[in-house]
Amino acid sequence: MSNQIYYVRTGGSRRCLSGVSGLGCLSAIALTAALTALDPYPEPAAAAAVKQNEVRLYLPDAAASKVLSVTAEATAQAEVFVLTQAVAIKETGPKETVAKFGEVYAFSPSFIAVHRDEPTRLTFWNLQPDDEHDFMLADPSGNVLMHVKLAALSKLSWVFTFHEEGLFDFYCTVHQPEMNGQILVLPPVPKKP
Repeated sequence: MSNQIYYVRTGGSRRCLSGVSGLGCLSAIALTAALTALDPYPEPAAAAAVKQNEVRLYLPDAAASKVLSVTAEATAQAEVFVLTQAVAIKETGPKETVAKFGEVYAFSPSFIAVHRDEPTRLTFWNLQPDDEHDFMLADPSGNVLMHVKLAALSKLSWVFTFHEEGLFDFYCTVHQPEMNGQILVLPPVPKKP
């Protein structure tokens, strides 16, 4: 993961999520900002060098699996349905909102609490017939653990088992800054004697 540069564009600013930190992060942001200063919504100028990493879709690798295990088939002790929600879109408006901010989407729920080492099935439903979304999950330090596509009118399900406690951010990188959320990983449930 050390060669990946992920960032979230918030208005005109950018912040790194993973791959580089400190001065490296600032250098990457400064470079992309300087090279794309003429276009307010550009593809990153450094895209030629990192494009394959920005669009790469993957589940947690061996290193990330120390923090989070994800599998399609497993028995879950809990289940959460995460829906994509159209807040303001061109088809239904409000037109003033769409004109000022563009289409606005959200995850629902945008906050999920789970217990460490408790397998939890997260089922994602993309309810939009004409819009793709994605789901990118970062650990509390901002390292990207997984990045998957949520195709239009699709339903995908995985069993997540978090092995570390903390607050994990998730994003739809297609619809920033509004489409994001958090997973709070709590201590394990005490076992009954």
